[in-house]
Amino acid sequence: MILYRLCCARDHDFESWFRDSTAYDDQKARGLVTCPACGSAEVDKAIMAPALGRGTRKFAAEPTEPAAETPAAPVPAVPAPAQPVALMGEAEQKLRAMVRALREHVVAHSDYVGDEFATLARRMHEGEEEQRPIHGEASPAEVRALIEDEIEVLPLPVLPDERN
Repeated sequence: MILYRLCCARDHDFESWFRDSTAYDDQKARGLVTCPACGSAEVDKAIMAPALGRGTRKFAAEPTEPAAETPAAPVPAVPAPAQPVALMGEAEQKLRAMVRALREHVVAHSDYVGDEFATLARRMHEGEEEQRPIHGEASPAEVRALIEDEIEVLPLPVLPDERN
């Protein structure tokens, strides 16, 4: 796979992966390589520096004659983003806040019963235990059995950042 830095006729810079240089040439000839910003098919490869891996061997520096200096080709400046880019949009952030508030409300207004959740939920449903809001742990098999017996249970939402 090759990562090419590309530039359209309107000077939009972007990158794209290709299987090899032949795949790039073929897709460009068929008009399949287009700018994601403006949709232009007038796209060319931009100047790129090769990505070189670091070797583990160290070589002794050998004296060399200074090479004749050649002017470097101008590299188009890539504008820096004005602000950091958010990983989540505003809508996703609001949804996460609502899910977090729901979880906090349930936890604050119910009793944690641990591994006894399925047993207590069943006893409350059958009238052997006084009804009260509870939350706890249950295996998938226990949850399936509760649902099959028409005992209402819901998973308590956990956000990914709460596990990190």
